[in-house]
Amino acid sequence: MIAIIDYGMGNLHSVSKAVERLGYEAVVTNDPERILAADGAILPGVGAFGDAMDNLKAANLVDTVLAYAASGKPLLGICLGMQLLFSESEEHGLNRGLNLLPGRVVRFTGSYKIPHMGWNRLSFKQESPLFRGLEEGHVYFVHSFHALPEVAADLLATTDYYQEVTAIVGRGNVYGMQFHPEKSGSVGMRLLDNFLSLSGAKRAVSQG
Repeated sequence: MIAIIDYGMGNLHSVSKAVERLGYEAVVTNDPERILAADGAILPGVGAFGDAMDNLKAANLVDTVLAYAASGKPLLGICLGMQLLFSESEEHGLNRGLNLLPGRVVRFTGSYKIPHMGWNRLSFKQESPLFRGLEEGHVYFVHSFHALPEVAADLLATTDYYQEVTAIVGRGNVYGMQFHPEKSGSVGMRLLDNFLSLSGAKRAVSQG
């Protein structure tokens, strides 16, 4: 079973449906026991960083997410959920994150269009089980802030938007995708499928 962590700010329906399309059982939940019992967990997110952390704290889910990461089972942050994995964000003032990955989330600055919205090509920086059977391709981004990992080994893939932009991060069993894999066609779905396969969960149904 794959837990989609519900703290009131996620793209829950589209993520859970994508997991189900790949043949896995998905449960949208804010119950710590169900989350900790899951084979894999996804932390989605849409909105502001500080509000998201406040919601996680109000739902008593910060310790749950940290305990899940410490369990060794695969955890994936998507979009804002990826940013929450980092130490801090400068969105609407300085806000502390989950600190699972050292680094800072900063706003795009420049005369180009913000938010960064649209399809951009991934550039793989190192080998990862997420990239199994996959060539570099385009995925769909919507974001005004981007992560700056402190540790080069945590940076798995980038894209180009007037600068090199963090697209995929990973350390051990903890992964993050800045884009929306569930909205990114075959490349996004393959990345999501490769993540789900790390959970060891059995597919509920065979893929058509």
